[in-house]
Amino acid sequence: MAKLTLFIGATAGLLGVCLGAFGAHALRSRLDDYAMGVFETAVQYQFYHALALLAAGVLLVNQPSSLLLKSSAWLFTAGVLVFSGSLYVLSFTGIKWLGAVTPVGGIGFIGGWICLMLAALKVLD
Repeated sequence: MAKLTLFIGATAGLLGVCLGAFGAHALRSRLDDYAMGVFETAVQYQFYHALALLAAGVLLVNQPSSLLLKSSAWLFTAGVLVFSGSLYVLSFTGIKWLGAVTPVGGIGFIGGWICLMLAALKVLD
């Protein structure tokens, strides 16, 4: 699980760099200010959680059976896909109801951080 988590985190980071550059150079003239802001928020949260995935992966190397760390990794992954993914689609299509899906990804992020926090407390016991 550690290897997979590190791979997903690195992939999310790589895609964050690529999408951020794409947004800065190719989309600036194509998206209005609102859509560009939505796109930038998606990239920003993707980056934060790519780093969180890397942290969870590193911790999983030493705690491979930790259900909390595994849950954290899956929740961060789901959060990136749902939160950032829905914002990317919203920025390109303008489909407003996607904004109602985005908080589900945010709940995944929150759950991931809670699991990571609890895992840290267990390690420190």
